[in-house]
Amino acid sequence: MPESQYIARTLPEVVAEAAATYGSRPAITDGEVRLSYAELDAARIQSARAFIAAGLEPGDRVAIWAPNIYQWIVAAIGAQSIGGVLVPLNTRYKGVEAAYILRSSGAKMLFTVAEFLGARYPEMLADQDLPSLQRTVTLSGDAVNCQSWQDFLAAGDAVSAEEVERRAAAIAPGDTLDILFTSGTTGNPKGVVTCHGQNVRTFETWSATVGLRSDDNYLIINPFFHSFGYKAGWLAAIIRGAHILPVLNFDLDAVLAQIARDKISMIPGPPTIYQSLLAHPRRGDYDLSSLRLAVTGAAPVPVELVRQMREVLGFEVVVTAYGLTESCGVVSICRADDNAERISHTSGCAMDGTEIQCVDKDGHSVAAGVEGEIWARGFNVMQHYFNDPEATAETLVDDGWLRTGDVGVMDEDGYVRITGRIKEMFIVGGFNCYPAEIENILCDMPGIARAAVIGVPDERMGEVARAFVVRATSKGLDEAAVIDWARGQMANYKVPRTVVFLDELPMNAGGKVDKVELAKRSAAHVK
Repeated sequence: MPESQYIARTLPEVVAEAAATYGSRPAITDGEVRLSYAELDAARIQSARAFIAAGLEPGDRVAIWAPNIYQWIVAAIGAQSIGGVLVPLNTRYKGVEAAYILRSSGAKMLFTVAEFLGARYPEMLADQDLPSLQRTVTLSGDAVNCQSWQDFLAAGDAVSAEEVERRAAAIAPGDTLDILFTSGTTGNPKGVVTCHGQNVRTFETWSATVGLRSDDNYLIINPFFHSFGYKAGWLAAIIRGAHILPVLNFDLDAVLAQIARDKISMIPGPPTIYQSLLAHPRRGDYDLSSLRLAVTGAAPVPVELVRQMREVLGFEVVVTAYGLTESCGVVSICRADDNAERISHTSGCAMDGTEIQCVDKDGHSVAAGVEGEIWARGFNVMQHYFNDPEATAETLVDDGWLRTGDVGVMDEDGYVRITGRIKEMFIVGGFNCYPAEIENILCDMPGIARAAVIGVPDERMGEVARAFVVRATSKGLDEAAVIDWARGQMANYKVPRTVVFLDELPMNAGGKVDKVELAKRSAAHVK
């Protein structure tokens, strides 16, 4: 659609339009809770009234640290409807990691749960310095010094729905919708700022391209803290009027039973999800005939997997996509009629209305078939990094191009194949891992003098971390001790699966750790 014809919209407009269009049709089913689109909009307004009562002003940051539950969505759209800025937190974070994001964003409010999979989030923050945080609310369960979700909502009774409408009408498409933090090669997480209009347009385009429909029952396994579960998840579902079914914690048997019970038609996720479904010994006991649409990526997708997803699992449409947080989560997408080889071997081509190019080290476009850094441009590109003009200037270059830091090859039809990562990032089960961040944490461990981390192949997770460590003393530290310590300091997917001890780390001529040499040693099993 030409730029001059597109009418930009805000998130509260999208939810209100969905309520008007889909009314009594199911919007969310989460256990015993079932909300129609009209009820979801009413819940949004009730939530927004509570945020106004709590003193939230336009531009204030609201953090959510919770698993996939319906309250997550209601809290988010309530805050966003009156100008609040959403800051999602990874549920696998430890206290120190979450505290860094809360401090960096200046979050005024935190919405969490009392406990999830043994992690007691409020307790994990008890000894952290959080000068901006004024209020913590538990979406489920009770915790010390936290307000319950029910009490938070009840306080909004003193605020009129008309005040919510007034605040929502004052929001412009160019106003900030969220800040998603993503780590860079410096090891310091950076806050990616995106606005209402660009997110709505990105996922209108994404959902139309992949073929998401209003009659889809959308099983959202991807976590809400990630753009795949949030933006390509519940936001895209609301835009299209699909039925949202959040998964609290991935359990293969439960997922198979739910596909049959709820006639699930849409399941996105990394390849490991589909490989697990195919490998299940009792898969034939479940009715999977409702499956229709799969969107995958974040790891290599074998041709045979695409074929089995279609022929064995019964998906009518299987597509792959590529994106990063700085592009609202989407850079390129395959099309529904692409063949298995193209879906397997590429990450699609640019979304309609956006551009991709591969460039050399001087920023000049390279010819089709020639490897180069992938640059993207269009309405999906972030506004800037929060409070980080230097990093912004390094990433957003002249004429609106976003430097992705990824290396790829583009064919004559504009389809991109990712071949490397300038930033050394590797992906563990769909989660991005950045070596410098892990290295910085490892070097805080007593007994470690230096550490370097690379990603190594893993049959189940795609890639996992391997740490190369130089001991501070000649003895007293072994692999088990390092791994055990790391589990207490960082999210599980970041924890090194193996540790190699060296007398010295190999260095290049520039005085930096030679990661190429480490990769060679790893491949040769040299320790």
